[in-house]
Amino acid sequence: MNRRGILQSAFITAAAALGFGRFAASARAQTKHIRLYVEMDVPAAREREMLDAFHNTFVPEAVKHPGYIRVKMLKRRSFIQGTAPAEHNYRFELEFESEELRQKWIASAGHQRVWPLVERTMKTQKDYPVVLYDEV
Repeated sequence: MNRRGILQSAFITAAAALGFGRFAASARAQTKHIRLYVEMDVPAAREREMLDAFHNTFVPEAVKHPGYIRVKMLKRRSFIQGTAPAEHNYRFELEFESEELRQKWIASAGHQRVWPLVERTMKTQKDYPVVLYDEV
């Protein structure tokens, strides 16, 4: 084996040991995912509570579940064009590999524990807009 082959083998072994192989597997996986959006109306007095629950409780639980890709919390800055409900000041965005895996996540004990911590900070806790999109 030549020097280049030894270095390449060492690099591949190190990358696998550090878990970098999981990123390569994701790149080869299905590339058309689902995205879920929740329009939220969070009072200013509860923003810190909601953001703390989201970043410190919801996200660490969500990343553990099969099919999870990403989750974001977005705060509306301004309306540039058109109209939208003024009270919707946050948008929750969740991306999963498939709707089947997302359904397993929302049925999990972890989701049942962490979503209510975020949801309870919203003014509207029933019938808030939840929209599911397929990537095309």
